[in-house]
Amino acid sequence: MQTVTIHPPKQLNQAVISLPSSKSISNRLLILNALSYSPWPVKNLSDSDDTRALYTALHSNANIFNVGAAGTTMRFLTAFLSRVVGEWIITGSERMKERPIGVLVDALREIGAKIDYLEKEGYPPLKIFGSSLQGKTLELPGNISSQYISALLMIAPCVSNGLTLKLMGDITSRPYIHLTLKLMEQYGVKSEWKDNMITVPEQPMTPVKVKAEADWSAASYWFQIAALSGGSSSIVLKGLDRYSWQGDSKVAELFESLGVKHKFSQKGLVLTSTGETTKRFAYNFTDQPDLAQTFAVTCACLGIPFHLTGLHTLRIKETDRINALITEARKLGFVFTTNNVDDLSWDGTKEEAEEQPLINTHHDHRMAMAFAPACLTRGALQIENPSVVSKSYPGFWQDLAKAGFAVEGMG
Repeated sequence: MQTVTIHPPKQLNQAVISLPSSKSISNRLLILNALSYSPWPVKNLSDSDDTRALYTALHSNANIFNVGAAGTTMRFLTAFLSRVVGEWIITGSERMKERPIGVLVDALREIGAKIDYLEKEGYPPLKIFGSSLQGKTLELPGNISSQYISALLMIAPCVSNGLTLKLMGDITSRPYIHLTLKLMEQYGVKSEWKDNMITVPEQPMTPVKVKAEADWSAASYWFQIAALSGGSSSIVLKGLDRYSWQGDSKVAELFESLGVKHKFSQKGLVLTSTGETTKRFAYNFTDQPDLAQTFAVTCACLGIPFHLTGLHTLRIKETDRINALITEARKLGFVFTTNNVDDLSWDGTKEEAEEQPLINTHHDHRMAMAFAPACLTRGALQIENPSVVSKSYPGFWQDLAKAGFAVEGMG
C-alpha cells in the first residue's frame, strides 16, 4: 500500500494557499442547475471525487451509476432520479453499501417514489423507477444526516404541491440545511423554516449564473497548521467568502481559543499564531461535525484536554470516525475515550508513542488531513493511502509542499 512521509518545515513562512472549492456548495449547485434546466455551467466547481461523481452522473446517457464512496452524490442522486422518468440503478463502494439510506428511501416512497433495494434492505445499491411525485408533510428525525433533508428540499419545488418537512427532536447539522435553502433562494425558490417545520411550495425555478466559493472545511487544516507551528507562522488562504453560509466557517472563531488569529485582507484570509491557548477545550459539534477530527488532533498535540460532543453522525461517515480517532491517536501516545454514542474526550492521559507511527486513514480523507499537521509537534509522520484526500481536497499534499513541508512518497 502506498504511504507518504511528512516532515515539518524548518520555518513556516508566508504560505499563500488557494483553497479548493466547496464540495458541499458544488454538489448542491449541480443538482439545482439540473432541476432548473440551467444553460450555464457552475463556475469554479470542486475537483473532489464526490463532485466528479455527481457531475459525471448528471451528464451521462447511462442509467447505471457507480458513485464510489461519494455519500452526498448517493443521497442527492437518489432523490433527483426519483422524479426523472426512467429506470435507474445507483451503486457504490463496499463502504457505501454499509452506509444507511433507508430514512431517505422511506420518505421518497411516501411521496410516490418507486425504489427497490438490490442487496441489503435499507442500504445501497438501489433500483429507482422514476415518476412524478405527490408532495405532502413528511416527518423525519432531526438528528439524521442533513444530506437526506437537503436531498428532499432541493426536489421539493418540482414535486406536485411541494413538500413540508417536520423534523422531530434535535436538528443535526443545521447550517447545512440553511446552506441548501440559501442556494435554492438564488434560483428564485421561496421557502419557510419555522421552528421544526420547513415548507417549500411547488414553484418554478429560475436558472442563474452561479459560482462555488472556496471550502471552509479545507481551511480548517491550515488553522491547525498555524496553531501547531508555535507562534512563527503567517498563512494566507485565498478564495474564502467572509460572509459564507458554510457552517464550517465557525472554524475561524473556534481556533481563537487555540491560539490562531484571523483577518481578512485584500490578499485573502491571513492566519497568525499567537501561542495563547485555553487550558481546556469543549464544544458541541452538532452543527460542524466535519471539524471534529481537526480539533481532536490539534488539542492533543497542544496538550489541551478536550471534550467534543454532538458527534453521533461520525459513526456513519467514510469510516466510524470516533473509533478511528481513538485508534490512530494512540499511536502518537494519546489515550482518547468515548461514551460509544456521540462524544470523544481526552483528559491528558498519555502512553509511550510508537517509534515510527503509521497513520491508517481508514479510507477517510479527513483522517489523513487531520493527522498530517501533527508532524509539526512530533516530527516525521507516515500516512498510508494518501490519495484518499482526493475525496475533498485533491491538492492537499502539493499545498503542504508549497508551504515548506517535505512530502516523500507522492511520486
